[in-house]
Amino acid sequence: MSAKINKIGVLTSGGDSPGMNAAIRAVVRTAIYRGLEVFGIMRGYNGMIEDDIYQMNSRSVANIIQRGGTILKTARSKDFYSEEGRKRAYENLQKRGIDGLVVIGGDGSFTGAYKLSREFGIPCTGIPGTIDKDLYGTDFTIGFDTAVNTAVEAIDKIRDTADSHDRLFIVEVMGRHAGYIALHSGIATGAENILMPEVTTTLDEMVASLTELEKRKKLVNLVVVAEGYQPNPDSDLKGANEVVRLVEERLKGFETRVTILGHIQRGGPPTCIDRFIASRMGYHAVQCLIEGRHNVMVGILHDDMHYTPLEIAIREKQKIGDDWLNIVKILAS
Repeated sequence: MSAKINKIGVLTSGGDSPGMNAAIRAVVRTAIYRGLEVFGIMRGYNGMIEDDIYQMNSRSVANIIQRGGTILKTARSKDFYSEEGRKRAYENLQKRGIDGLVVIGGDGSFTGAYKLSREFGIPCTGIPGTIDKDLYGTDFTIGFDTAVNTAVEAIDKIRDTADSHDRLFIVEVMGRHAGYIALHSGIATGAENILMPEVTTTLDEMVASLTELEKRKKLVNLVVVAEGYQPNPDSDLKGANEVVRLVEERLKGFETRVTILGHIQRGGPPTCIDRFIASRMGYHAVQCLIEGRHNVMVGILHDDMHYTPLEIAIREKQKIGDDWLNIVKILAS
């Protein structure tokens, strides 16, 4: 039997994502309803190391469900990589009697939780909070739907201008290692080409495609590029600016424009879907700690709750299936 959990800590770590506040709210109110004390840990693992921890109550999370970002702040902690840093973090938890953790973030955040649990026996649950949707074991990650909708709204406006001027527009969306935002926003906006880190699309293939579209008098051309896409395997340069440079070398007659959407994809009020799944995951993350289901990531697969061991969630990656790539190819033709 696992020891009874009495006090839990909650933190957000890594990149922020819309819906994190909804998850915090669900964790705090579920914990209090179940008779637990709950503590907010500021700035992720940095706050745990620096003892920036405070007790929360139901009023602490009032009127935050609609807000983007995270009231607990977030950071990436270099000190937590060291055993000394993790020991200091554990001592600060121990000082308050915190005997369980809910970690909201991505694979880097879960790696920290896994190490803390292995070294000091702190039970943890992870909630997938990342706009990249690249975590194994869940169909949804908190913030992805909002980020995609933000990108779609911006790309729709860019397409209006592209249509008015017969230009080639190359739009960069977020995704250093994962192309899901590019894939979803590109399909939803009718992009002629979608370039992602996971897929080897050569510039020659894209140029051939654009040339063929020009022959067919399709003058509006929109390319969506994930920031981590590397057009030349012999170069470390990535993203839309490098794509534009190489395209202009090959297609002298095209007038090109580049737009980098950047951090607007991280901010703003979360969509209904992100608020809904964040609330559901937050509730089940607390239930896991209470019921003794520890060191798992709470996910949703086929609308059912799914619990993936943290070491698997860290090791495996969500993969873009061939079916999606066929859809992209056919619909852009």
